Parts: sequence; structure tokens; C-alpha cells
Amino acid sequence: MGRRTLSITHPKLVQHVADFAALPPLPTLNEAFIALGTTIKTAGSQSAFRSVDHDAILAVARTAIGSGATKIGVVSAMGADSGSGIFYNRVKGETEDALRAMPLQTLAIARPSFLAGDREALGQPRRTGERWALAVSRVLRPLMPANYRSIQPEQVARALIRSVRGPAGTHILLSGSMQSA
Repeated sequence: MGRRTLSITHPKLVQHVADFAALPPLPTLNEAFIALGTTIKTAGSQSAFRSVDHDAILAVARTAIGSGATKIGVVSAMGADSGSGIFYNRVKGETEDALRAMPLQTLAIARPSFLAGDREALGQPRRTGERWALAVSRVLRPLMPANYRSIQPEQVARALIRSVRGPAGTHILLSGSMQSA
């Protein structure tokens, strides 16, 4: 389920474009994975950003729980903190806090550093600053602490799946641990 149809295809992938303000019921499920997100620049305003990175994520989580999910994996961000003075980090932290308050057996929260990968292939805009940071991080990788190194989306996905299907509880997954797993 997403906000738009992606240009990728796979025999096991079924894409559903959804209005997150009025989600339809989901089929019965045990676990859900949420990787919704945008940037303030792409969203156009702080309120539009919040509607995706907070409201839509919580709407999907509530709908998944209503369909039987007891385990949820979600992609958040490094620096997420509901007490942060930085708007982006504060919204991410508030979203995490709201998810923790939901009746879940397992909650896995991935806090990746810069996500490396081909954003354009996913129909996402080029981000000049992020491209620059990724280039610098590749050069400085051996000197950087693991939690600050860029990470491949596939590594984040694998870590979330492992954590959601592992022991019950709330698990915070930092970039360093996701890269070494």
C-alpha cells in the first residue's frame, strides 16, 4: 500500500494506492511493515510532512492492528526524539511514542542513517545535499562510526524482518547494528 504506484514490479508485489485519511480494511494479518516517509521540501510544508510521517504511519498501524497484526516494523530516522528542537526529529519521535502506546506484541523501529540507493528508480526526487553526503560518507566510511555510515535499504528491510519475527518487545535498530546483522 502506498501513496502512488511505483515503477518496480515483482511477481509477489501487489501495489495498492491508498488514501491514508480513509484506509480500507486490510486482509487478516499477523505483522505489518511501514516504510512511509517524505521530506519537508517534497511535502511542501511542515503540516504536509507531519500528515505523512506521523498521521499516515499511525493510520496504517491502527488499520493493521484492526486486521489482527500484533507485530509491526517501521522505518523511522536516526535522531528521532519527541523532545527534539528539530521539527523533523520531533515528528519522528512523536510517531515512535504513539506506536509504543499501541497494543503490540512486537514493535521494531529502524533508525537508519542516510539511505543509500537509487531514489530516482523509485520515482523520488534527486536530493543534492543527500547525494553529496553519501559521496563523502563513502570516502570516509572506514573512519566513521557505524551508526553514521550510509546504509542500503535492503539491509534495513532484512533487519526489520528479523526483528519483527524475533523476540517480543520493542526493538530500536540503529544503522550500525543493521549493517552488521
